[in-house]
Amino acid sequence: MSYLPKKQPLSRDFDENVQYMKKQLGVDISFDCIHLDLEYAGRRMALFMVDGFVKDEILHFLMKLLADLEPDQLDPDPLLKLMKTYIPYVELSKSDDLNQGIDWVLSGPAVLIVEGETEIIQIDARTYPVRGPEEPDVERVVRGARDGFVETIIFNTALTRRRVRDRSLRMEYMSIGRRSKTDICISYIEDIADPQIVERIKDSLKKIDTDGLPMGEKTVEEFICGRHLNPYPLVRYTERPDTAAVHLFEGHVLVYVDGSPSVLITPTTFWHHLQHAEEYRQKPVVGAYLRLVRFLAVWISIFLLPLWYLFSVQKDLLPVGLSFIGPEVVGVVPLFLQFIIVELGMDMLKMATIHTPTSVSTGLGLVSAIVIGQVAIEAGLFVNEVVLYIAIAAIGTFATPTYELSLANRLLRLLLLTLTALLGVPGYVAGFTLAILFFVSFKSFHIPYLWPFIPFNYKAIRDVLLRVPMPLKNRRPVVLHPKDPDR
Repeated sequence: MSYLPKKQPLSRDFDENVQYMKKQLGVDISFDCIHLDLEYAGRRMALFMVDGFVKDEILHFLMKLLADLEPDQLDPDPLLKLMKTYIPYVELSKSDDLNQGIDWVLSGPAVLIVEGETEIIQIDARTYPVRGPEEPDVERVVRGARDGFVETIIFNTALTRRRVRDRSLRMEYMSIGRRSKTDICISYIEDIADPQIVERIKDSLKKIDTDGLPMGEKTVEEFICGRHLNPYPLVRYTERPDTAAVHLFEGHVLVYVDGSPSVLITPTTFWHHLQHAEEYRQKPVVGAYLRLVRFLAVWISIFLLPLWYLFSVQKDLLPVGLSFIGPEVVGVVPLFLQFIIVELGMDMLKMATIHTPTSVSTGLGLVSAIVIGQVAIEAGLFVNEVVLYIAIAAIGTFATPTYELSLANRLLRLLLLTLTALLGVPGYVAGFTLAILFFVSFKSFHIPYLWPFIPFNYKAIRDVLLRVPMPLKNRRPVVLHPKDPDR
């Protein structure tokens, strides 16, 4: 599917071409769309660009060189002479389509129209306003690289190539959005990645039919993954170039979206969202310990509250040694409503913190936790144990490596809690069973979401549960069907 409008060939009339470009770019209306009316070597020329997207010093240098040309120096083929001799720049291309030239200008490069020629020249001397590569806030490590992806796609692909110097690394360009013309890059190692997975992802991207991608990579995810009622992420986001490189070597396919510092990793399973770079920045034994602690925190964030509620309302399920679990006095508000109120309050606090300036967000958290929480307990609205177990579950939520998975787990926890409150033990068991069946029912680009747990693969599940030393991790995940399975 093409996102370009119908082809507009250049006319032999120079003024007609210039007027078409000016009209489509809105040169007389938009102050940042610039048209320079030039004359070099006895020929009229027109240069189009967007202010702020081009490197001024490069264009000034090129214009000084062109100003010294004599008419006979462009004969017999002016376009060929300009591109191969008199415009000494690395990134040059040509086209016989004015509409493509317009898209070029809006993307950043400058476009030169030469009188008497039926093709235009693109001078890709673009530059974008961009921040420096910094360590991502949500993927920090104690020891390791401190660079992270930024909002410019060229910078991000360069950060990846710095770590992956494989000659079969491919960076394929696409443009998506009828109006936004957003730059997309599909990256994979051709000698490793399964061609069927690569083609499947390409086809999904080509089928995106929309006027723009206002939310960048998140909009792309919703188009290519579908299943809009499923809260669990089917792709993984990363802002770390080293994490992206690791997944490339495993056989995954990455999707870069211009304007976004996050890269999509596809396909992924549930277990991909439970791994963190910190585990591989420590000794294998320490990394294995950290991973097990993280798994424990995630399970606690999902299953602890419903289980504690079940034991609190049905104390006959508890052995004698654990009879202390559960409050002696429930209070004015029913136990289930206490959980719901505190859960909603935590979400409100999180949203308030996001919308609060950093300088006062810490104070907001202290006020909410100490003042509101303590007063609510003393007033008898909440039980101490409710606040305690909510806090433990919240710690497990924050320990979840990916933000998207933590939000999905929160919804699953509320569902389990509701079923347990309504049906007791059958509700808890039914909720757990339905959760497993739900995970088994869907795939990420034809990859089972719970692999290697279901379907079971011993070696792969060992690598998931334990941080295996790198010298022993000599096989790529078989579920990705890598062309080169041996590392």
